[in-house]
Amino acid sequence: MLYDWLTPLAVDYGVFNLFTYITFRVAGATVTAMFIAFWIGPAVIRYLRRYNVGQVIRSDGPTSHQAKEGTPTMGGVIILISTIVPTLLWARFDNQRYVLIALVATLWMGAIGFIDDYLKFIEKKPRGLVARYKLIGQVTFGLALGIYLVLHPLATNLPTTAITLPFFKYAMIVLPPVIYVAFVAFVTTAFGNAVNLTDGLDGLATGLTIIAAGAFTIFAYLFGRVDAAQYLLVPYLRGAGELSVFCAALMGAGVGFLWFNAHPAQVFMGDTGSIAIGGALGTVAIMLKSEFLLVIVGGVFVAETASVLIQTVVFRWYRRTRGREYAEQHRVFRMAPLHHHFEKIGWAETRVVTRFWIVGFLCALAALATLKIR
Repeated sequence: MLYDWLTPLAVDYGVFNLFTYITFRVAGATVTAMFIAFWIGPAVIRYLRRYNVGQVIRSDGPTSHQAKEGTPTMGGVIILISTIVPTLLWARFDNQRYVLIALVATLWMGAIGFIDDYLKFIEKKPRGLVARYKLIGQVTFGLALGIYLVLHPLATNLPTTAITLPFFKYAMIVLPPVIYVAFVAFVTTAFGNAVNLTDGLDGLATGLTIIAAGAFTIFAYLFGRVDAAQYLLVPYLRGAGELSVFCAALMGAGVGFLWFNAHPAQVFMGDTGSIAIGGALGTVAIMLKSEFLLVIVGGVFVAETASVLIQTVVFRWYRRTRGREYAEQHRVFRMAPLHHHFEKIGWAETRVVTRFWIVGFLCALAALATLKIR
């Protein structure tokens, strides 16, 4: 909105030319998101405490977590507001579908998480939103997004159902439309749940979100510039640069939320935040045709999800073939997701979080390095 309101004034006041530069608006979105989070955070936390919207801690989890019982959750609304408002303020919306789709993804996935949290913590229904209904909501969005992208492609210079490959210049896989739609649904659903599984320690998912959003801010900016795309030998995506404003807002919202979510956390994001973040990152990667880069950037999210899948599959196999007692005694991990395994072997929570952040940062650097390794 600021672009539409203020750039016409540049004819008389040259300073408003700044709003034509994506880099300036990226910086503006980041700072605005942080300050909105700082501003609304205390009020949201007070509201959640007033209505006893507190976290319930698993009895089989690390004993150190029992002290977190009752900590306000559903703090993801801070991230949602702090991402959406700056994006609306700083992004361009003239014939710009990239940002609108990202916002819809954030709101849709955030609504699913909000309903789940509302049922669990306000309606006091332990199961929250039934898992299959949650999955239906996520898959429905993914299918709708996939169908829309097939019928109304964002990048007219590339095959509609193309997926680019890292490490190779202009290399891509072109999927049949039906398979592509299913693939889009898988990516958005899987990554939404991956962030959700990672959100188990103070600041863990938030810090990794900041790193991933920062990496995709760079990707979106570079892919949206014809000169940068030609130099890096990556497909040029006209208009995709505006996604850097959205990603920067998400990054800034993460920084602002981390102020309250760092150990010892004053508030947790809950499914409201984690599912929204995962869905948003997955959607951005799909629109940038960089789904494989998402796997690299979100390496920690992927590892957390893989640990749960491995633990579940192996446990069920042993239980079926050798009995429950054997399965209980031969778990792959002390506890899943992966961050709980390291807690169980004696790592302090802050050590786990810091080291996972370091790994996440290295994953982001590896993904950025693929731009030159071609």
